[in-house]
Order: sequence, then C-alpha cells, then structure tokens
Amino acid sequence: MTIATVKRFSIAEYHRLTELGFLTENDRVELIKGQIIQMAAKGTAHEVCLTRLLRELTKLLSERAILRCQSPIVMPTDSEPEPDFTIVQNREDEYLSSHPSPAEVLLVIEIADSSLSYDREVKLPMYAESGIPDYWLFNLPENCLEFYSQPYQNSAGSFGYSLKRVILPNNAIALPGFPELYLDLANIFPRLR
Repeated sequence: MTIATVKRFSIAEYHRLTELGFLTENDRVELIKGQIIQMAAKGTAHEVCLTRLLRELTKLLSERAILRCQSPIVMPTDSEPEPDFTIVQNREDEYLSSHPSPAEVLLVIEIADSSLSYDREVKLPMYAESGIPDYWLFNLPENCLEFYSQPYQNSAGSFGYSLKRVILPNNAIALPGFPELYLDLANIFPRLR
C-alpha cells in the first residue's frame, strides 16, 4: 500500500509556479511552511477594518516607515505569508529588489473574522519562529485587538509570544517602535450605525 504525501514547495518553486502561469495575482493563496494555502474569503467587516486601518496608519506613519498592505514577507520556513498589513523599515529601493525579511519587519497585522483560529494557531507561531517582534490580531468576532510581543520558543520546541494584551476598541495604542504614535481603535473597528 502506498501512502500519499504532501508536495511541499520552496519559495523559488512557488515563484516559478507564478512565472509559468499556474498561479496568478488573482489567486488568493499564500505559501505557508511549503504548502500553498487558499486564503479565506473577506467579509464586509474585514474590508471596513482594512480600509480604516489603511487610512489611519498612513496618516500616522507618514514617512517614518513603509506600510505594506496584503504584501508578502519572505520567511526562512519556506513561507511567504501575505498579512493584511506589515510595517517595515524604510529601505532605499522600497523593497523592489526583494520582499521584506523578518529582520526588516516592525509589526505584522492580521484582521480576523472567519480566519481567527488559523491566524492564532498557524500564523502566530510562524511569525514568532521567524523573530517578528510584534503581532497584532484584530479579532472582529470579539471586537478587540490582541497584541502579541516578545517571541520565544518553549522547551518542547513550539513558538509563540510571551506577552499578550487585549485592547478594547475604546482605547488607543502606541505603534511598536514609535511610542509617540497612537492608533485610536475607536476609528478602526467596524460598527453598524
């Protein structure tokens, strides 16, 4: 009896699939630990939160850092996730020569409604393993921001963040690396009028 195995792709093979036309920009996929993963459909609450974050973060950051929206990060674990937002260090070529590496990432932001467990159980440990210092998860079902920082590896070899804070939507929070810049969460979370 033959046991089926999963084909895992390197980042180079993943890019080659795009060059050959097997994957296009319209395919909503990302490479996670060598597997091509279909991304969840985006609901209206996700899109409203994304739009509001884009507006507010652009105003706050100005030219202090580069804000990337649904753009890849190249990770050493044969992963190329496309988080909702990434705040990365300024670089002269604005990442034309390559996507950012974890060392250039200041903050990763995911917006979660139907993807909440995936963003906690798959993406959070992957970001921690890569040494990304701060991870924000906009938890739309519970209407709060989960703020994770201080990546670590436990004795069993699992990765996570040693600090988790829950921030409610009537609060403001400083952007990691920019203690003078506060994001007012009341301007971010979707609400029916």
